[in-house]
Amino acid sequence: QVQLVESGGGSVQAGGSLRLSCVHSGYSSGCMGWFRQVPGKEREAVAQIDADGGRTYYADSVEGRFTISQDNAKNTMYLQMDRLKPEDTAMYYCAASTRDCVTFIQYLGLYPVERLFPSWGQGTQVNVSS
Repeated sequence: QVQLVESGGGSVQAGGSLRLSCVHSGYSSGCMGWFRQVPGKEREAVAQIDADGGRTYYADSVEGRFTISQDNAKNTMYLQMDRLKPEDTAMYYCAASTRDCVTFIQYLGLYPVERLFPSWGQGTQVNVSS
């Protein structure tokens, strides 16, 4: 059973940085990703990384500002968030799937992300003030 625990959220002013961490157990291959959700809106994909090879994928809204990475020795995935904007305010979740990220990207927009990733953490809140 895959278990995921996020940390690193907090409050920061616009233009600042935060680094989120996701410690995982029971996960060995496939795709991991970061997602975010604000009340009343659907959960959206932020960034994904293949467990094998480390290929990365980003939403247009965060491309060039956020960096997803993984440290397999520590069973930890990271999301470095730079040049934060107020619209980045959300609950951030990490998730894992045994399918590769290319498969996820193909189905993105067709199904809720919760259906495409079976394992989720509890979330960590990020607040960006203007």
